[in-house]
Amino acid sequence: MQKLVMKFGGTSVGNAERIRRAARIIKEHGTRETAVVVSAMGGVTDSLVEIANKVAQGAPEEEIKKFVGDVREKHIATIKGAVSKPHQEIALIEIERLCTELEKVLTGVSYVGELTPRSLDYIMSFGERLSAPILSEALNSMGAKSKWYTGFEAGIVTDSSFGRASPIWSETNKKVLKVLKPRMKDSIPVVTGFIAGDAHGRITTLSRGGSDYTAAILGAVLNVDEIWIWTDVDGILTTDPMLVAEARTIDVLSYIEAMELAYFGAKVLHPKTIEPAMERGIPVRVRNTFNVENQGTLIVRKQRETGDIVKAISVLKNAVLLTISGAGMIGVPGVAARVFSALAAQKVNILMISQGSSEVNISIVIEKSDLEKAIKTIKEEFAGKNVVKDVQYNKNVAVIAVVGAGMQGTKGVAARVFTAVANAGVNVLMIAQGSSEVNISFVVLEKDAKSAAKALHDEFIVRK
Repeated sequence: MQKLVMKFGGTSVGNAERIRRAARIIKEHGTRETAVVVSAMGGVTDSLVEIANKVAQGAPEEEIKKFVGDVREKHIATIKGAVSKPHQEIALIEIERLCTELEKVLTGVSYVGELTPRSLDYIMSFGERLSAPILSEALNSMGAKSKWYTGFEAGIVTDSSFGRASPIWSETNKKVLKVLKPRMKDSIPVVTGFIAGDAHGRITTLSRGGSDYTAAILGAVLNVDEIWIWTDVDGILTTDPMLVAEARTIDVLSYIEAMELAYFGAKVLHPKTIEPAMERGIPVRVRNTFNVENQGTLIVRKQRETGDIVKAISVLKNAVLLTISGAGMIGVPGVAARVFSALAAQKVNILMISQGSSEVNISIVIEKSDLEKAIKTIKEEFAGKNVVKDVQYNKNVAVIAVVGAGMQGTKGVAARVFTAVANAGVNVLMIAQGSSEVNISFVVLEKDAKSAAKALHDEFIVRK
C-alpha cells in the first residue's frame, strides 16, 4: 500500500464546499498512511500581509478589530458549512483562540510602529493555523480520524532567516519521524504548510507559496511513494494560458525540467519543491482538485523518451534588469564576486547573470521587490573606489525561459528560438543558457512577453 503526502492549495480550501471536497478526496484517494499539508484559505495570507503593513504605519484600533472580526466570521462560517455539528466545537474554540491571539499581535505591532521580518512571519502564520483545524475536523466528520499540527509541531525545524527560512535537515529528520510517522499508522495528520519554527521555537516561514515545499520536506523525510500537489489546474501547462490560449497539460516532466519551470515563474509549484523529492527519487504529481479523474502531471527522475525538444515556455514578470557598469571594472579581479557576495548577504535572489568579455558591465536580473535593496547594497559596496560608475535598471522587463530536456545535444535549438522571437518583432535584451542545455532564458520588454511566448509555443509545441 502506498504512502502519500497530499498538499491542498488556497483555492482548493477556499470555502466550506471546497474543504468538504478536499476531505472527500483525502478519504477516497488516500491510503492507509497519508499525511496532508494545507495552505491558508484563498486570499487570507495576502490580507494578513496588508493589515500588518497598515498597522505598522498607524492603523487605528477599530480597523484591527474589524479585520479580525471579518477573519473570525469567515472561518466560523466555513466551519459551519464544512464540519458536522458534533465536530464543530473543537474547531470553533481553536478559531476563537487564534483570532484573539491575532488581535493582540496586530495591536502590539501598532504600538511599536515597526514590522520586523519575525513579526510578519508570525502574522502570516495565522492563515494556515486557521485553515488546518477546519480541514482536520472535516475529516473527523467523515469518520476519518485526524489531528492537526503546525509545521513546527510536526517536526520542521529551520534556521532563523525569517521570511525565507530553510530546514535544518538533521533536526527535521529526527523530529518528523518521531512525531508524524507513528501518527500515520492510525490517523491522518493535517499539517500547516508554509510555516515552521527555528531552534528556539519562533515561527518562521518558507517564503510565499511554501506549502509545496512543506509537502516535499515531509515527503522526503517520511520516504513516501508519491507527493500529490492538489491545485486548481489539471497539471503543469506548456505555457501560461492567460498569454497563449493553446496551452496544454504536460503528462510527464523530469525533475530538472520542473525545477527550471518553477524557478522561472511557473506558478503551479514552489521552486524549492522538487529538491527534497529529487534527492529521494520520490515522484511528484500535480493534480486538479476540481477534476479528480485527470491524473495531472507526473514529475519523475528520468525523462520519458519523447520527440519533444521543448516541453514548456515559462514567463516570469515582476523582474528587473540591473546593469552595473564602469570603465574601472576592466581588469580588476573579483568585481563580479563582490557584487554577488554583497547581494547574497542581503538575501537578494539573482535570477540571471550576463557579463561581456570587455568587463565594462555586468547585467543581472532580480525580483522587483529587491530593487531598492540591491541598488543600495551595490553602491555601498563600491563607494569611493572608482570601480563602478553607474547602476542602471529597467523595471519593465520579463524573463522568457524555454525548457526541455530534449534540447540537450540537439543542434540549432537556439537558432530556432531567436528566429521565432525575431519574426514576432520582439527585441531580446539579454541571454543566458546553462551548461545543462535544458533551459535557454532571455529578457524582453514586458509588453513583448505575450508575443514572444506565443511565437515559441507555436514553433515548438503546436507545430512539433
